[in-house]
Amino acid sequence: MESFLISTGIVALAEMGDKTQLLSLLLAAHFRKPWPIVAGILVATLANHAAAGAVGHWAQQVLSPQWMRWILGFTFLAMAGWMLIPDKLDDAAPSATGLGVFGATVVTFFLAEMGDKTQIATVALAAREDALFGVVAGTTLGMMLANVPVVFAGERITQWIPMKWVHRIAAALFAVLGVLVLAGVGGTLF
Repeated sequence: MESFLISTGIVALAEMGDKTQLLSLLLAAHFRKPWPIVAGILVATLANHAAAGAVGHWAQQVLSPQWMRWILGFTFLAMAGWMLIPDKLDDAAPSATGLGVFGATVVTFFLAEMGDKTQIATVALAAREDALFGVVAGTTLGMMLANVPVVFAGERITQWIPMKWVHRIAAALFAVLGVLVLAGVGGTLF
C-alpha cells in the first residue's frame, strides 16, 4: 500500500503542468468529448507505465542494491532539476484523426508520455519498490488525478493553480527523495 500511495503522490505532483497535461487540455478543446478522452488517457497510461514498471523491476533484479541506490538517488535529483523546467506542448497535437477520439487520445498520449518525467519516475519507483503492481497502479492513478480534471474543466483549472509553485514543491520532493536514497535513509522506501 505504501508504494501505491507514494507513487500516486509523486506522479500526480510531477504531472502538474507537464506536456501530457497540456495534451489533455488540447484534446479536450479539440474533440469536446471528455469520456473517450479519459478512457484513452487511462489505456495509454496503463500501457506506458506497465512497460516502464517492467523496466524498473528488471533493473532491480540485475543491479546490485548499491548500484540501485546510486542510480535511483541521482535519478531523483535529476528529476528535481527537470521539474523546474516548464513543459511546452511541442508537436503533441492530435494528428491521428482517422482513429476517432479514443484512438487519437491513446496514440498521442502514449507517444507524448515516452521519456517523460512521469515515465522515468515510474521506472525509478518500480526499480526501488518490490511491489510492481502497486507502483503501476499508483502512477496511473496519479496521472488520472492530474489529467481528468483538466479534461472536464479545461483552462479554468490552469488559472487557479500557480504552476510555478507546484513545480517547485515537486522539485523539492524529488530532491529530498534523492538525498534520502543516496544517504540510505528511509526504511523500505529507500
